[in-house]
Amino acid sequence: MPIIHIIFYIFFTSSVTILYHLFFHEQVKTFIVFLITSCFCILSFFAIEYLKKLDLRKLIGGLVGAFLGLFIGKLITKNDFTFIIDQKIYNYVIAFVQILIFYIGIHIGVQKGGEFSLKTFFRKADEDKNYKILDTSVIIDGRIAEICETGFIEGTLLIPQFVLIELQHIADSHDHLKRVRGRRGLDVIKRIQGQTNIEVEITDIDFPKVKEVDSKLILLAQRLNAKILTNDYNLLKLAEVQGITVLNINALATALKPIALPGETLTITIIKEGKEAKQGIGYLDDGTMVVVEDGNDKIGEKLDVVVTSILQTTAGRMIFAKIKDNSNK
Repeated sequence: MPIIHIIFYIFFTSSVTILYHLFFHEQVKTFIVFLITSCFCILSFFAIEYLKKLDLRKLIGGLVGAFLGLFIGKLITKNDFTFIIDQKIYNYVIAFVQILIFYIGIHIGVQKGGEFSLKTFFRKADEDKNYKILDTSVIIDGRIAEICETGFIEGTLLIPQFVLIELQHIADSHDHLKRVRGRRGLDVIKRIQGQTNIEVEITDIDFPKVKEVDSKLILLAQRLNAKILTNDYNLLKLAEVQGITVLNINALATALKPIALPGETLTITIIKEGKEAKQGIGYLDDGTMVVVEDGNDKIGEKLDVVVTSILQTTAGRMIFAKIKDNSNK
């Protein structure tokens, strides 16, 4: 117990007990007065500790709820029904109803106060902004800058302060690769902020009791009714479970890859052997892997190949092909 509480307890209980003894001449035993006063102090200390931990919005909500509870209780018990029931019983009923409504008012006020936000009054403005929250992975990836330049991204890009802090920690890492990735992410943010066709905001909304950045992103998206831009598979699944819309840059890149149809001719360079016997591996300009039959002995050669089949996997699209027969030319 803090020393200030102890001092207050000694002073308050002693003062009340002495004053009662002096002015009321022990109509009630001094010990009982002291006991009641002590209980009052202890309950007050618990209330103070609870209120200190309570969110300010919940505290204000509880006070408003208490006031409304008292007001409604007075209205309900305003009429006199003593002609139906005994006056003494009626007084107990009135007290019970007023205390019950007072409690309900406080309870609802605390619950709803935690949900209250000034953004409730500006919800329309937030909807017009159409927030899209950037996570750390999509910033480090960098492709979001090129996508913004094309003008396909609408609304406002929102970068949380806690994401910037995470990027700064990565940029200050002792690991060279992490340091490079972190600094690249900070450069990407500067590049996006320099574009005139997209609005970028930095928000200091945080959730101090939540440690994981992914969980903070989820809570922020829920509060602002926003979408999340990410490349993180785990965050993607977590957001989907919470009913949050996620824009996956990797999925967008896969969807934009050129479609190769069976029978179509491609020109590629064989760069290595495949996993299976006699296979050669090449890549299209967009990074799509092409597996060529009988291409293992053509490493380093540029060949025309004919698409035989296409396989869509979670990692992307794979094309299977065979070397084009040019003997009929």
